[in-house]
Amino acid sequence: MKFRTLFAAAVIGAAGFAPAIAADEPQVVRQEMMKKVGGATGAMAKMVKGESDFDADATLAALTTLSEVAAGIGEYFPEGSETGFETEAAPAIWSDRAGFEAKLAAFKADADAAVAAAPADLDGLKAVFGPLTKNCSSCHETYRLKKS
Repeated sequence: MKFRTLFAAAVIGAAGFAPAIAADEPQVVRQEMMKKVGGATGAMAKMVKGESDFDADATLAALTTLSEVAAGIGEYFPEGSETGFETEAAPAIWSDRAGFEAKLAAFKADADAAVAAAPADLDGLKAVFGPLTKNCSSCHETYRLKKS
């Protein structure tokens, strides 16, 4: 009996059924999008902190990622996705939708401005990085559950 269970689990896992089911869930999609934001922000933070050399191409790619995510992430917070899949989305997203949408719009505007600025040096990156990270922080204060 134990062998059959293990075999069935291995077949299902190898076929990719379990991940495919969850991949369509809005909670999972938005978590993946936020991981992209975290990676892009982290790469720029290393440059700002002097932990890595400034790279204009990498900076523009990271800023473009932020802009693209900001443009689409809002649609992955539909009614009914308030819980599940270890979401960190706070109830305020749904109770204050206008405020949430305003935060996303501000993030998108700042990300677009940063892409348009196309920082050519570290000082240029620093000038756009601050406003972007302030957007992240201010949104997370209200619209992200605190990890316990």
